[in-house]
Amino acid sequence: MRRFHPEEIGFVLQGNALSTRGIHDPASDLPTQLCLDLCAYLNFRATALENIAETNLMNQSEAEAEFKRLKKALSPTCYLPMNKQKGQKRHYNYLACMVNMLAERELGGTYFVDDPRNLIVATRDSVPIRTFSRRMDGAYPSLINPIATWEVKEYYGTTTFGSRVADGVYETLLDGYEFLDLKENEGIEILHYLFVDDHFTWWECGKSYLCRLVDMLHMGMADEILFGREILTRWPQIVRSWKKRKSSNRP
Repeated sequence: MRRFHPEEIGFVLQGNALSTRGIHDPASDLPTQLCLDLCAYLNFRATALENIAETNLMNQSEAEAEFKRLKKALSPTCYLPMNKQKGQKRHYNYLACMVNMLAERELGGTYFVDDPRNLIVATRDSVPIRTFSRRMDGAYPSLINPIATWEVKEYYGTTTFGSRVADGVYETLLDGYEFLDLKENEGIEILHYLFVDDHFTWWECGKSYLCRLVDMLHMGMADEILFGREILTRWPQIVRSWKKRKSSNRP
């Protein structure tokens, strides 16, 4: 991914007939601190995506191999979702299945929602105060006042970066606004995790949307984003942390 220099930001704004006020100091003819901070963030984002996202995103065959390895080792009883394709294209949702299998292993029989069929509801004094707009892919320990919830965006086998993938990014942004609003206005925090995978879809076709994901993370729209095989090491750590977390937001 390309790196930026402070003066480039001004050139881009000018090229789009936009003001450079705030990022260029006319008195000194130098970039402002805001411009320097913005440039540093853009370069940090590029480095983070190269070092974390690109190296961890799997292709379909890699994800299938990891799924089969875990399934054989763990003999899971949790729900293992399938994709919506037919015939030879029908297969397990490898990443979502691995998320469920690893959560089941770490929770050691403690209940979690592996196949949500309803919406998340937040309550206070046993009275519902908020119902969320979309179904998640999982929650712990229940859909009513969960400590944590998550969604999975895996796009194995695609040949282009289609509108379905872009819609998935905007869905996560919507979810993030709802979780953030609940925290800021009701004082109720629900941890929100996002899993994404497929090297071709995200890295070769959708780098700009990976940038949006990093932006959402820094905006507080998600607590953590895990890329591909990161789930094998980081997800178990996250799940174990829930056992120590006091669920002050539960009735």
